[in-house]
Amino acid sequence: MNIRFISLIAVIFTVSISSVAHDGHSHSDDGKSKEWMIKILSTAAPSFIGNKASVATYDGKILREGTNGWTCSPGRPMPKGGYKDAQDTNASCADIEGFKWVEAYVNGTKPDMNRDAYIWMLHGDVGEDNRVSSLYGGNKEDAMKMNHFIESGPHLMLMPKDPKTVENFTTDFTTGEPYQMFKGTPYAHLMIPFEGYYMFQPEAAPK
Repeated sequence: MNIRFISLIAVIFTVSISSVAHDGHSHSDDGKSKEWMIKILSTAAPSFIGNKASVATYDGKILREGTNGWTCSPGRPMPKGGYKDAQDTNASCADIEGFKWVEAYVNGTKPDMNRDAYIWMLHGDVGEDNRVSSLYGGNKEDAMKMNHFIESGPHLMLMPKDPKTVENFTTDFTTGEPYQMFKGTPYAHLMIPFEGYYMFQPEAAPK
């Protein structure tokens, strides 16, 4: 679950609470056309959310205006040759409360939310160090050695208004059950794996 969604912060100031669709891991010849971007980014959430959400680029350019208060965007800048596939976009979809969580994370402040928030990442992510020490930049090699690195497949994240509500969940991502990430910090949240969660890192799947 790479949660470094800098792009979502740009979106929140660009479209305010404006908000785009879900098909799965589609691929394109170029990985950068507007049509491809809209299709891939919007499908980071289920169709009943993504089809009506806004779609934005990493730097906040609106590709499609939405109507339901959700926005889908990449979690990383577009490479020079375009994104290689859906996973490579690190795409996520969130509403205004989700943006508040992300803004706080990026700025190193305590999230101030009106309620819990959910962030969808149905294309998975490019990997994250689950340790508290990984906030704002963990080392993949060290994390791999210590079995803390997870390259996630499809999942949903619960960003709690009060992190204490998830503090009793395990931090073990190899069980298949929802697990806590960034335990002991204001950014503790719950990772909820879906079918295919271990597709990118099968060695981490439950034995």
